[in-house]
Amino acid sequence: MKQEQVERLFQWVDDTATLISEEVNITYLEAIAETMDVLFNGKPFDDMSDSLQTYLTNELLKVNKEEFEKEEIRKAVQLAILKGMKGATQQQHLITPDSVAMFMGYLASKLFEGTEELKMFDPASGSGNLITSVMNQLDMSLTSYASEVDPTLIQLAVANANLQKNKIEFFHQDSLAPFLMEPVDFVLADLPVGYYPDDVQAARYELKAEEGLSYAHHLFIEQGLKYTKDGGYLMFIVPNFLFDSDQSKALNAYLREHAHIVGMLQLSDSMFKDEKHGKSILILQKKGAETKAPKQALLAKLPSFKNPNGMADILAQMNDWFDEYKRTQL
Repeated sequence: MKQEQVERLFQWVDDTATLISEEVNITYLEAIAETMDVLFNGKPFDDMSDSLQTYLTNELLKVNKEEFEKEEIRKAVQLAILKGMKGATQQQHLITPDSVAMFMGYLASKLFEGTEELKMFDPASGSGNLITSVMNQLDMSLTSYASEVDPTLIQLAVANANLQKNKIEFFHQDSLAPFLMEPVDFVLADLPVGYYPDDVQAARYELKAEEGLSYAHHLFIEQGLKYTKDGGYLMFIVPNFLFDSDQSKALNAYLREHAHIVGMLQLSDSMFKDEKHGKSILILQKKGAETKAPKQALLAKLPSFKNPNGMADILAQMNDWFDEYKRTQL
């Protein structure tokens, strides 16, 4: 992957999206999705004004989508989306940091080492950055699904996946409603944290609150387990206070019954402005007839991703842990 290619494509997407946004009077984020669709189709859309069509036809001569690698496209698009989100005030318009997405890809490649085919699902896919980052790091045949309720974000995610040539089937729905989908081998998500407003939907869950609103992040974990095959794995970005909240007793009991905790990796405090917003990566395995809990869960506090020596040390320890874990699972 070449950084100058990332910058070149970002500049093109940024310039084009800015113009589309002004011409068509839509937000910059919506214009990024339009820009990616135009690039993917190789021509402007018929419902655009003549002047915009002429401009885009000329701009398309300056860039060839085939000359960019998947990761170059993902990173360029991610930069544009980050720029757009600075102006967006909605809390859910956040993007999984690149270093975390890459690290989750590494963890997934260790969990599924030697696997030839994998079905995966991201029930909170946002703009598709996390799932495409992990897909780009897995060297196997993938069948991927993703869900997102926000119309702008799913539009971005579809355009993003198309440009990267990543095949993902998207569900545009409330991710805590039922899915028409068979269980998968791997569920991953950057969990939305907070209260879930739909009490009627929440009532279907074991982890619903006894009184008041339920925690969306708890319901997402239960939903994830529902759509994971026995013995399959789940990997979630969770708040550090996950097991210390007023509803965590129920969550602990639920997980003891349905899953093995494989690991909990706390992300470096340096990634968060305020330590109360700190996050961890939680790895679960859904219990099945053949599954065994790890002798010892993988527990670590990760150094800053900007500390190469610290990261090299921890990766070496984790590789040893995975070797041992795989042996005990046989």
